[in-house]
Amino acid sequence: DSSGPAAGPDAPATSVPATGSSEAGAAQAGLPDGTIHGESEAGTVTAYYVLVDDGGRNGVRFGCNDSLVGIAHAGPAAEALPAAIGALLDPPGEALSEHEPKAYNALSGSRLKFLSGSFDGTTVTVYLTGVLRPGGTCDVPRMEAQLTQTAVAAADAIRAEIYVNGRSLAEALELD
Repeated sequence: DSSGPAAGPDAPATSVPATGSSEAGAAQAGLPDGTIHGESEAGTVTAYYVLVDDGGRNGVRFGCNDSLVGIAHAGPAAEALPAAIGALLDPPGEALSEHEPKAYNALSGSRLKFLSGSFDGTTVTVYLTGVLRPGGTCDVPRMEAQLTQTAVAAADAIRAEIYVNGRSLAEALELD
């Protein structure tokens, strides 16, 4: 079970826990501008990445003294959830590396695919399939924070439940 606070574009930054479940803070306030030039707000979605050992200087501090930051990607606002999660799961594109070269995607070594998602007014539920491959112990909270906060922000939800191959994200990260 993964959850996080509401994450609108003007939501205040909140703490992200260093371990397993729960809150992945809304990291938009006070972050570097994530808008990719040439795209309008209606044509962007926000995916969350890690600034390793940043200590919260440029985003919400969590995990192994990292910061969680939101970066906008071109994507249809009407399909924000699959577009935002897809931005995390697809191989990194030039737009990310040019815009925020220090951003790390803990999911880049994994082979995951977005199956479906739903939103009941408070909770966004995301179903993924594939293989999680953390690059080390610090990647476990990074993966959880990235997926949870990206889903919460995309659906404007209060909390997120992420499932990988039918198992909760917490269980999948313990077993894989």
